[in-house]
Amino acid sequence: MGHKKELQEQYKEIPIEAGIYSITNNKNGKVYIGALNNLKRLNGVQFQLKLGTYMNKIVQKEWQEFGEDNFVIAVNETLKKPTSGNYDVKKELAKREAYWIEKIKPVYNQK
Repeated sequence: MGHKKELQEQYKEIPIEAGIYSITNNKNGKVYIGALNNLKRLNGVQFQLKLGTYMNKIVQKEWQEFGEDNFVIAVNETLKKPTSGNYDVKKELAKREAYWIEKIKPVYNQK
């Protein structure tokens, strides 16, 4: 097997981790809670904020107003896939996101 093919196979073996993340504004203490079915996409969240294209317009506005250095993006929870039985990642993510929203009561998530 070629080196490139071998690397591709190794990449496929890496488990995809879903989870809950937060964006915290250190200037005013406001928090946003979000869920990703692949936490490796968390860098994409920061990239969207830098580009000005993040989905939550209030977070985006304050990111631009206060600057990147005043925000912390963190993983709150990584979902553990059970070794047996049926597992619906979307349902579990929704439950865990609701849990964190209830626990933290983030201002940025309010409608």
